[in-house]
Amino acid sequence: MSSTLARSITHTRRAPLAVQRRLISTTNVVREAAAPTPNVGTVPPPKKPVGAFRGGIVGFLFGFSLASSYAAYHLLDEYKLASAALQASVLELQESTQKVSAHIRRIEAVEKDLKALRDASATKEDISRVRGEMKKLYDGLHSTMSLPTEFLDLRSHVWGIQQDLHSLSKKESTSVRIV
Repeated sequence: MSSTLARSITHTRRAPLAVQRRLISTTNVVREAAAPTPNVGTVPPPKKPVGAFRGGIVGFLFGFSLASSYAAYHLLDEYKLASAALQASVLELQESTQKVSAHIRRIEAVEKDLKALRDASATKEDISRVRGEMKKLYDGLHSTMSLPTEFLDLRSHVWGIQQDLHSLSKKESTSVRIV
């Protein structure tokens, strides 16, 4: 703006009076009427630059705190994930332990039933003793043939015992039926 003002002043000296009157900014009245520029204050002194040492320490501390907070956040996140995985593993272990203990109870019950059956079943000695008695009975019946009805009753009884003995020897039944 000042360069345009200087040009207009130089042009006014060379230009005729008619042109001089047209320029309002160059007249004395306008110059005197123009308000003086307000005082905006003094120029503040320039700030001292932050020293490299102080700036380096502040930057290092800021970067270190930022990095450590980031690392702590990720460490906490990994801790939560590991804790959740451990909790799931503990629950799974508890379920499998309950299953194993249920299987052990069933096995113990089966062993108890097996022992009771073993105590109630006939042994080979018992079977051979009953077989010997049967032979004696059968031989005794053949020698005494005087009463046919008694003989038939006794023979049917012996036949039933033989069937029981046969089923015991085949392990189909564990009880002896003697009538």
